[in-house]
Amino acid sequence: MNLKGIISPVITPFTEHDEVDFALYEQHVDRLLAAGVHGVSPGGSTGEGAALTDSELSRMVALAKQKAGDRPVVAGVIRSSTQAALQTAKAARDSGADALMITPVFYNVLVPNDEGNIDFYSKISEEVGLPIIIYNVVPQNTISPELFKRMRETIPNVVGVKQSVGGIQALYAMRLVDREALVYAATDEMLYSCFSVGADGAISAILALYPELSVQLWNLNEAGKHEEALRIQDQMHEVWMQIIGPQFPSRIKEALHQHGVESGFSRSPASPVDETTRAAIANALGKTQLF
Repeated sequence: MNLKGIISPVITPFTEHDEVDFALYEQHVDRLLAAGVHGVSPGGSTGEGAALTDSELSRMVALAKQKAGDRPVVAGVIRSSTQAALQTAKAARDSGADALMITPVFYNVLVPNDEGNIDFYSKISEEVGLPIIIYNVVPQNTISPELFKRMRETIPNVVGVKQSVGGIQALYAMRLVDREALVYAATDEMLYSCFSVGADGAISAILALYPELSVQLWNLNEAGKHEEALRIQDQMHEVWMQIIGPQFPSRIKEALHQHGVESGFSRSPASPVDETTRAAIANALGKTQLF
C-alpha cells in the first residue's frame, strides 16, 4: 500500500456528555476523502487519541476503512506502556487499520532509554505485524536520528517517522540518516518547506482544517510550482500560529466551527477555547482567503 502523500488526521467530535459523536465523525471522514487526501489517520493527537478507549478507536478505524477503500487508514496508538500499546494496536489492526502511528511512552517516570524504546517497538512489531510509523512527538522521549536508524535496521515493520519535534531541521536530519524510510512532515506552518527538502508526505493537524489546500501544496511541490506553494504556505502560517498551543484540538474545532463545519466538543479535561483565543483565530482567518 502506498503510504506517501497527505494522510490527514481526523478530529474526534465529542458530545457535551463526553461521548464520541460517531455520525459527526463519519462526516469529517467523508469531508477529508472528498478533498482528495491520500489517506486518513484516526486516533492521533488531533483526534485526541490518548483520551479514546480501545473500543472507540476500533469503531472509528472500522468506519474510516469502510469509506477509504484503497486509501490507507493509519491508526494512532498513544499509550503509556508496552502492554497497553499492544492492546490498542491489536484492536486497531483487527478493525481494519493498514498501518499504525505509535508514540513513544510519554509519562515522565516511565520514559525508557534507547534499549527500552527498541524493546517497545519490537514487541508491537512482532505481535501486531502492521507497518509502524514512529510518532516522534514526545519532548522528554525523543527518538534521535541515530536511534531511528537502529530501529529501521533491527525492527522489520518500522517503515517511517512522523517528525513533530525539532521542526524542519529535525525532519531533514531524519531524511539524511535513512533515505529509504518514509519521513512525514508535522511542522504545520511550513508543510511546503518540508516537502521541498524531501518529506514523503504529511500527517499533520492542519490537514484536518485545510485538506484541499494541503493536497494542493503536495501537488504544487511535485510540479515544481514553488511561488504558488509559498503563497499558500504564508497564509496557512498566519492561521496556524493562532492554533498552535495548549489544547490545539479544541482550537482546530473552533476554527472549523467559525466556518460552519460542525466539530462537536473536546473530551474532558480539555476545555472550549476562551474568548481571547477565539477572537485571535477569527482575526487570523479573516486575514486569509483560504476558506
